[in-house]
Order: sequence, then C-alpha cells, then structure tokens
Amino acid sequence: MSDNVADAGPAKPPTPAEPPAKAGPLAFLQVFGPGLITGASDDDPSGIATYSQAGAQYGYGLEWTLLFSWPLMCAIQEISARIGRVTGRGIAGNLKRAYPRSLVLSLVGLVLVANTINLGADLGAMAAALQLLIGGPLWLLIAAFALLSVLLEVFVRYKRYAAILKWFALSLLTYVAVAFAVKAPWGQVAWNLIAPSMKFDVGALTVVVAVLGTTISPYLFFWQASEEAEEVEDDPRAQALRRSPDQARAAFKRIRIDTYLGMALSNAVALFIMIATAATLNAHGVTNIQTSSQAAEALKPVAGPLVFFIFAIGIVGTGLLAVPVLAGSAAYALGEVFGWKIGLDRSWRDAKPFYGVIAAATLVGGLINFSGLDPIKALFWSAVINGVVAVPVMVMMMLMSSGRKIMGDFTLGPGLKIVGWLATAVMGAAAVGMFATMAMGGGS
Repeated sequence: MSDNVADAGPAKPPTPAEPPAKAGPLAFLQVFGPGLITGASDDDPSGIATYSQAGAQYGYGLEWTLLFSWPLMCAIQEISARIGRVTGRGIAGNLKRAYPRSLVLSLVGLVLVANTINLGADLGAMAAALQLLIGGPLWLLIAAFALLSVLLEVFVRYKRYAAILKWFALSLLTYVAVAFAVKAPWGQVAWNLIAPSMKFDVGALTVVVAVLGTTISPYLFFWQASEEAEEVEDDPRAQALRRSPDQARAAFKRIRIDTYLGMALSNAVALFIMIATAATLNAHGVTNIQTSSQAAEALKPVAGPLVFFIFAIGIVGTGLLAVPVLAGSAAYALGEVFGWKIGLDRSWRDAKPFYGVIAAATLVGGLINFSGLDPIKALFWSAVINGVVAVPVMVMMMLMSSGRKIMGDFTLGPGLKIVGWLATAVMGAAAVGMFATMAMGGGS
C-alpha cells in the first residue's frame, strides 16, 4: 500500500461532501447510525446484570464510574469509527495491514471466543426473562431467539436491518421508566454522581473493573468501524475518505454527534439501571444479584409487578439488539483477516463464510446454555478474555490512527489522541486490577 492511497477498492466518482440528509419531520434521526447501535448494544443483558449487581451491592456508590467512563468511551469509539470511514475497512482489516497476521489472528480468535460466550449468556438471559413473563420451556425460547437473530442478519438487507436495530434501541428507555417508577431519591443520586461516598474493597474494585470492561469492550470497536465501512459500501455517493477527502468534514461531524449521543445513551441507561436497583434491591437488603433475570425477579416483590414487567421486557429488547452485534462483529473481524467477502448488505450466496460465522457463533452460544457450564463463570472468563484483548487492540488502534500509513492526512488531532491514550491506560489499569482481584479471590 502506498503511504498516500488506501487500498479501499475501486474508486467511485468523487462527491463534494458526505451524502446530504433527507428532509422531513424526523430528518434529525438520520444522524443516528453505527454510534447509536454500538452504544445501545453495550447495554446487553450481561451488562444489565453488571449494573444491577453494582446497584444492588453498593447502592448509589458506583454511579461515578459511568460519568468517568463516558468521555473515554466516546474517544475510543470515535477513533474506531474514523478508522472505518477513512479507510473503508474495519479494525481487523487495518490491523492485518499494519501488524503480523499471526498476532491479529490470535487477537481476533480471542474476540470470537469472548463474543460467543457473551452471546450465549445474552440468549440465556433473554429466554429466562421471557420465561418469567409467559412461561414455556427455556430451550425453546433460547432456540427461538437464536433463530430470529440469525434470520434477521442473514436475510434482511443492511439498510432495513440497521433501521430495525435502531428501533430495538428504544427498548433501553424501559430502564429510564423503571428508575422513575420506583421514586428514587434524586438529590442523593445527583450527589453520589459527583461525590461518591463508598469504601473501596476487593468486591468494589471487582465491580468497578467489571463496569469498565462492560462499557469499553473490543467487540464494540470492531462493530462500529465495520459498520462505517459498510455504509461506505452501501451508499454509491460515499467512499473512503482517503479517496474523497472533501467528504471528511461532514463525515467526521456526523460520526462525532452519532458516537457521543450513542455513548451518552449507553451510560445514561446503565446509570438508570444502577439507580433503579439501588432504590429497590439495595434499599431492601437484596444484594446477591448475578444475572439480569435474577434482578428482574427480585424486583417483583420489592417494587411491584409493573416494574418487574418493564425490567424484564427491557432485557428481551436489549438482547435482540446485542446478539446480532456480538455475532456480526466477530464475523467482520474474522472475514477481514481471511479476506472473505463480508457485509450485511451482501446476499447469503455471496458471503457464505461471513454469514456462516454469524450462524455458528449464535448456535454455539445457544448451546453453551445446555453444556453444564456455569453461566456466571462463563461470563467471568469472557470478561477476562475481553480484558486481555482490549488493551493491545486499543494500543494498536491508537498507533494506527496516529500514523499516516493507515490514516493518510486524517491522523488524530491532539485532543482525541490524548483522551484515546487515557482510555487505553485506564483499560490497562482495569486489566491489572482484574488480575489482582482474581489473585485476591475476588473473581473466582
């Protein structure tokens, strides 16, 4: 590859700016794209379990983690999106161009394993939540959710599929409703957000690390970058910015708004989950929460059937959003490493290996629920793998996005570079903290 021209496929006719938005009363919604879906998928059933555990065990004491992590999430996800939009490739495709293939394949393999475990946990949580509401055999509900997710990804065209995911993101608002329904003490909530009053012990450190690992996770990097590249492929008026630099200003503005609002939604919803469980479960001495469905079930006698119903429905909705993102991000990463035809806008016949990974990851994830493997331990090891993978991937992303070899004239500015490296350092510290708590018996 030349230092000045990215190999992003055949050039399209240049356009003076990113494609203009359509007019209409809902035109403002068009700014929401990969950033919104990425942020919303971060509040998956496994994440809900983590935030519920934080609220149940420590009340309002860990709210600060979500305020602290928001700018870090925004920076690293914006960098991911910029890499995809500038080069027309996802993270794995660019890593392969800059680093040894064996190293990239090892990291992508770990992402695939972690995503599959997480995917299985989410399928199980969705099925358990729906079983609480309507009954029925758990295996049938898991199979139904897995099949629905695969069918949507394989057979629905990208534009329509992306629109479906955006609507699923609305399910996150159920947790805002729950927080207001339980009448949380908002003065105390606001004070603890900026002046936490908790004592740090091994358990608290473990939850802090879990929250950081949930909010800043490798599959989110891979997904957002690949979706930006997908949108370039999908729209004949758009192309990789290294081939059409005059689109950069509009593209970067859209990416920043989309990403910052998407991450704000993610962390705001996580905050409302903490608030709701702190105001109900923690206030009534219910502190041992391991899964999102346990949190929903525990809410019923404490907060009433309506709150229980809303909370459980939210688990199903967020799972429907997160499962395809987990499977899709793994397929994008693996496909780029092996040079497959990839993309949700391609037909099944045109991208069989890509869709095969999506189907296989979803199938294996579903089967994990019947393997006899403790789902709590499975999620723990998924978090360990994500912690191992996130830091080197972030380091390599920061180096790539700061150099002209990959980014050409679109290297990171000083502000984004500083916050991106800060996010990388925080995740490095979180990984060290994770292993320290394991050594102290906090995560076994």
